[in-house]
Amino acid sequence: MAEPTLTEVFGLGASQTDAQLIISKADLAAVGLTPAANNRAEQLFVALLLKVQAYLNPTSQETNPDIQIIIEEGTFPSIVFRNNQNYRQTTYTVNLQKLDNSSAIDPDDY
Repeated sequence: MAEPTLTEVFGLGASQTDAQLIISKADLAAVGLTPAANNRAEQLFVALLLKVQAYLNPTSQETNPDIQIIIEEGTFPSIVFRNNQNYRQTTYTVNLQKLDNSSAIDPDDY
């Protein structure tokens, strides 16, 4: 198999130059984002997490061993109490896998 492509991971509207990564908000609508001119940073981060997790997951890795990053949703959400309110907390695990040749995380290794 081949390394995951930009469009497989980030959506059909994804592209890049030597200076920019462009991800279409329309591609993030499939995971629940309502695209707007003023989306909050956390909204965009969660949409990206969910979009990427849809492709970079253990099931995809089983069919494509070139996938080196997997994202897994935790089994059970929990309730945390802060600011006098209950919040539902969902945990995601990000696993970075590379050949064992150094201990440092370097984006160029993935």
